[in-house]
Amino acid sequence: MAEAKRRLLLITRNFPPLWGGMERLNWHLAEELSRRFEVRVIAPEGAAQHAPPSVAVHEVPLAPLSRFVLTAALAAWRQAWAFRPDVVLAGSGLTAPLALLAARACGARTAAYVHGLDVVVPHPAYRALWLPALRRIDRVIANSTPTAQLARSAGVDAARIGIIHPGVTIPEPDLAARARFRQRWSLPERAPVLLSVGRLTARKGLREFVQEVLPNIARARPDVVLAVVGDAPAHALYAQPQTAQSILEAARAAGVADRLRLLGKLSEPDLADAYFGADLHVFPVRDLPGDPEGFGMVAVEAAAHGLPTVAYATGGVVDAVAEGVSGRLVPPGDAAAFAAAILSLLDAPPGAERCRAFAQGFAWEAFGARIAQELSA
Repeated sequence: MAEAKRRLLLITRNFPPLWGGMERLNWHLAEELSRRFEVRVIAPEGAAQHAPPSVAVHEVPLAPLSRFVLTAALAAWRQAWAFRPDVVLAGSGLTAPLALLAARACGARTAAYVHGLDVVVPHPAYRALWLPALRRIDRVIANSTPTAQLARSAGVDAARIGIIHPGVTIPEPDLAARARFRQRWSLPERAPVLLSVGRLTARKGLREFVQEVLPNIARARPDVVLAVVGDAPAHALYAQPQTAQSILEAARAAGVADRLRLLGKLSEPDLADAYFGADLHVFPVRDLPGDPEGFGMVAVEAAAHGLPTVAYATGGVVDAVAEGVSGRLVPPGDAAAFAAAILSLLDAPPGAERCRAFAQGFAWEAFGARIAQELSA
């Protein structure tokens, strides 16, 4: 007789139907763990219809945050009694207290996957209530080396911290995607296209990029286009939005508004076309006190599509870009160096296969095996 799977309860506020990087991560986290555990998820309303087939979802309201915390805490307690999980996993530091509450009801082990910002949120209530819970979690899994350091600085015992980078899907090359992307958005076939992907926040630095870097690129390459995928966050834990309008106004003031294309949020197939159709991914993340970039999943996603990245070397981005292999890392805030790196890679890109080979080490299958091993540690 086959051995029964162990049971795992995942509690997260980041899960589809929204499809940002955190949501995709938690979806794949649930899918990969369902190969090794019987998985149930507590997640926001609308999540059930998007969940992996083998994963059961209990939905709770997403907003306001206080309502999510209270209803998810009650759901976690009830699920712990009914489901009797062996492991309760918090999808971020935000749900760490809920994981501890559920584990107390059934004697389960606890774990939390932390992302950076969820360790350093400056709100007094968060630091007074949430960080002590994180320090009591049995196993804290950090998404990068810098995030692990943040967890240690927050008082988490180093012996209880593991590091597992988020995973990525490795797509098959699509030779028609470049033409589809450029035709859909009326982009010139031969123009150099820079791509930015991600939520529009102060940390991501798009407004500063169009003010400080894009004009230098446009002077050297007058036909350059910057295509921006993403919008300002609506339910982020702690983020300062940069609206699309403010980025457009900055571009106008810098004289490069005609070089800018704001595409908004894209579906997964359209986003894949954008990765395949661009010439270079730019990731001008700013080094902001109290607002770290935990990893930089989009840089690995770009590499998986054969697209190199130029990024500022800050936070966990240093784990997501391999210097000289999948792109270039430049000193934080050095706009001239950023522009020079872009122009250099436009002239001599590292090659799609080198980027894809780097990304292969982050494949979701390997991610799932590493997470399962951490949960058994």
